[in-house]
Amino acid sequence: MDTAFLRCPLAARNLAYDEFEGFNSKSCRFHPVRYLRRNPTDWKPCQKLSASPSRGWTQRVAALPDVDDFFWEKDPTPILDTIDAPIHLKNLSSKELKQLADEVRSEISFIMSRKCQPCGPGRSVVELTIAIHYVFNAPMDKILWDAGQHAYAHKILTGRRSLFHTIKQKNGLSGFTSRFESEYDPFGAGHGCNSLSAGLGMAVARDINGRKNRIVTVISNWTTMAGQVYEAMGHAGFLDSNMVVILNDSCHSLLPKADGRPKMSVNAVSSALSKIQSSKGFRRFREAAKGLAKWFGKGMHEFAAKVDEYARGMIGPHGATLFEELGLYYIGPIDGHNVDDLICVLKEVATLDSTGPVLVHVITGTENDTGGNIGSEIISNEEGPSNSSHDLLKFLETELSRTYNDCFVEALTAEAENDKRIVVVHGGMGMDQSLRLFQSNFPDRFFDLGIAEQHAVTFSAGLACGGLKPFCIIPSTFLQRAYDQIVQDVDMQKIPVRFAITNAGLVGSEGPTNSGPFDITFMSCLPNMIVMSPSNEDELIDMVATAAMVEDRPICFRYPRGAIVGTSGTLTYGNPLQIGKGEILVEGKEIAFLGYGEVVQRCLIARSLLSNFGIQATVANARFCKPLDIDLIRTLCQQHSFLITVEEGTVGGFGSHVSQFISLDGLLDGRIKWRPIVLPDRYIEHASLAEQLDLAGLTAHHIAATALTLLGRHRDALLLMK
Repeated sequence: MDTAFLRCPLAARNLAYDEFEGFNSKSCRFHPVRYLRRNPTDWKPCQKLSASPSRGWTQRVAALPDVDDFFWEKDPTPILDTIDAPIHLKNLSSKELKQLADEVRSEISFIMSRKCQPCGPGRSVVELTIAIHYVFNAPMDKILWDAGQHAYAHKILTGRRSLFHTIKQKNGLSGFTSRFESEYDPFGAGHGCNSLSAGLGMAVARDINGRKNRIVTVISNWTTMAGQVYEAMGHAGFLDSNMVVILNDSCHSLLPKADGRPKMSVNAVSSALSKIQSSKGFRRFREAAKGLAKWFGKGMHEFAAKVDEYARGMIGPHGATLFEELGLYYIGPIDGHNVDDLICVLKEVATLDSTGPVLVHVITGTENDTGGNIGSEIISNEEGPSNSSHDLLKFLETELSRTYNDCFVEALTAEAENDKRIVVVHGGMGMDQSLRLFQSNFPDRFFDLGIAEQHAVTFSAGLACGGLKPFCIIPSTFLQRAYDQIVQDVDMQKIPVRFAITNAGLVGSEGPTNSGPFDITFMSCLPNMIVMSPSNEDELIDMVATAAMVEDRPICFRYPRGAIVGTSGTLTYGNPLQIGKGEILVEGKEIAFLGYGEVVQRCLIARSLLSNFGIQATVANARFCKPLDIDLIRTLCQQHSFLITVEEGTVGGFGSHVSQFISLDGLLDGRIKWRPIVLPDRYIEHASLAEQLDLAGLTAHHIAATALTLLGRHRDALLLMK
């Protein structure tokens, strides 16, 4: 493999950092931004390029900088240092609460910047979080969050500040709310849109058990794209159970208004009206007026209801009457960064008894809600950006962390240039930046539907019925929500929808919430579905071409979200694969590895490890889980004593299909012995990807040790795992 070496202080680990002006001797940390301001030309990369004969790609090895290379000074937090539990907020003055908000925001920025992770959504709800804990009494009052990043301030204020630096690390805090982590987390949040349903269930259970605690659920405008939110609102309005729903509105939309209307704002008038709406006197007057209208008869009651709806529609923002129609009393909008207003309204709401569900509309603005990118987070800690630092950070983001998604989108864009029928439908929470390439090139052929995955699948089926070639791009974990639509609306009707399943397998710091271990199993059991997975980025490009070619049935392919070591340069088109055909990569004897997906690379490393013990193993790349390459499997079984199938999926996936075939074909009646290597029957908690693979027993060493054990060389297997 051709290599290139990055001549940059960040990657030159063998150089003495104290030779550079950006070195901080006290912390022994190198500060790249400070250094590059003084040495703007030192970071330029030097590459040895080699064009691949079969593709237009260039092979390269690049190293990401260690997070510890970055250095920031932490701001003092005198008030936050005194907060160990939400009860400690109760005696703070308004001025102290505002200072606390600044300190919490600084704490989140400091820790997440060191991890090079976005923190905008967590920073945007700091004042709201403080107001909620100031007014309500957790953990007796139940506070539920829809999104993990929105709960960062909640974690810090509920006794987990000392562990916050371990967030998303092995044995550290979860990136989401977790019932196993704290009594202040009454329900787990991950995919969004679940807090309202769970909160309503808790409210009904409270009423049945005769308790008086309050239920508060915080939802965001992103999660309101999911139908479950409106199902829960309608049910809450019907049951009329007391609960507080807070809509955290970041003023962002997947579909910006074409007419350029200004986003919703909060002024003195709307703030005063919100306080009036939430006041006990106004609510009692409104209820009394309703009762009086009923006394005059049905006609008068309906007329009064229409007047009330019209009046509230006149003074409220666009869409406010929707919540009223669903049975929730609407209050808002309120400035989400004004602690005093938030506390005033929430106090009034908390004192309302037997008035049913209330929705408080909070505008958290656009300043901190998106999180930006890693570069902007780092530069924000400096006096001002410079061209050299900006270029370096952009270089680190784009050039050194090339992912499977990048290769997929570039390949799909190339296919779309020649095939006008190709369209993209994206579903799931958040959109990978790599998809911007397709979106910018073909804006009329790109549809981002957020977490409306069910709609995304059926919408794709409709596009296919209309003669287009839809690629439905959904992360594995979010595809689970749309399984009924995959079965009924796609597979049963043999509609050629092409599913690109991203973030397949383990995903590192995101933990089990966003991991994708199940898709092999639930997609390969469908009668009409073609199921495949690439072993590397080149095969991914070929599978894009293969999917574009198939027009008589649905097809899916999965790939991990991790970075790749390999391709860059000008893309050439992929070559369609023969359906249901794998390949033998390296021939050996006695034992064979049959890998499915990216684990094939680990099988090759395992073979190299076994060669040190005098064992030459065969490594085969299955490519397809359905249909299986039965000729390849027969060959492996007939020429070897042991067959090991390897996949980054659960029981019931690729290995199960292989065992089903070899048992029915009579191959297991001969000398072949089969062993599967799959993910264990448990959720793998958040950690680095390498740590997760080790916990799951899916590293190259584990694969090689399994082979040694089968061969009866238990001592060698133990030595290998040391």
